[in-house]
Amino acid sequence: MKEDFNDLVGFMTVARERNFTRAAAQLGVSQSALSRTVAGVEKRMGLQLLARTTRSVSLTEAGEQLLAAIAPRFEEIEAEVDSLRAMTNRPGGTVRITTTDYAANTYVWPRLQPLLREYPELKVELVNDYGLADIVADRYDIGVRLGDQVAKDMIAVRIAPDMTMAIVGCPSYLESRPQAKTPQDLTLHNCINLRLPTRDSLLSWELRKGRRELQVRVDGQLTFNNVYQMVDAALAGFGLAYVPKDIVEDHVRTGRLCWVLEDWYPTFVGHHVYYASRRKSSRAVELVVDALKMGYQRKAK
Repeated sequence: MKEDFNDLVGFMTVARERNFTRAAAQLGVSQSALSRTVAGVEKRMGLQLLARTTRSVSLTEAGEQLLAAIAPRFEEIEAEVDSLRAMTNRPGGTVRITTTDYAANTYVWPRLQPLLREYPELKVELVNDYGLADIVADRYDIGVRLGDQVAKDMIAVRIAPDMTMAIVGCPSYLESRPQAKTPQDLTLHNCINLRLPTRDSLLSWELRKGRRELQVRVDGQLTFNNVYQMVDAALAGFGLAYVPKDIVEDHVRTGRLCWVLEDWYPTFVGHHVYYASRRKSSRAVELVVDALKMGYQRKAK
């Protein structure tokens, strides 16, 4: 029995999103229509593909097998269509990018603005996420991450210098607490945490002094999933924040924040843009990668 391609795309989108509402919004259809579409696929196949509850949607074993069978083939079709689109002078389509708020604000968004003005047909979906998403499984075209966070099977290009992390607090907060002379003294402080979604845990504060390296679990009143909110909380006197050094340097220069444990600041390999090899034929992806790459190369000269 032949299945309508659109119906299979509907099933595939729900399977990936694990949510009918989000899948329907992505496809531009109503939730009820999408539910009927998937139910129709299940009826024609004589198999239950999705297990539904009032709060969640999950794949059955049959659903897992069907998704594994059809997803790579649809991706191949998309890649071929992108390849044909690349033959035109005015690339279109949507480039989905996963990154973090820091990289998006510092490198990605500033460098994409001229490109988007030059190519109004080009669309970009920029998703801030600390979860280290699998760009193939989650259907992203490219990702932007620190160099040591990129999988070895990806094509990666550096777009930023190395990144140093820093600990900061505002003067009024520091006056009310003991001076932090060692990493162990952080237990005496109200520390502002960053939540990592995929690990269901908080980011450890990685510290480095010479050859000594420590991962410190800290505790405090506040937890965010955005480094800029962490900086705002530190400025408001709610505790110490562990954030990229360059985004707080102006605050330290003006006296609104102070460095803490400055001789323990670690430096990491800078941000890279990366993508799966199958995406290299897309003209839109090439333009985005080139824009991010050239911005770094111009500054490095």
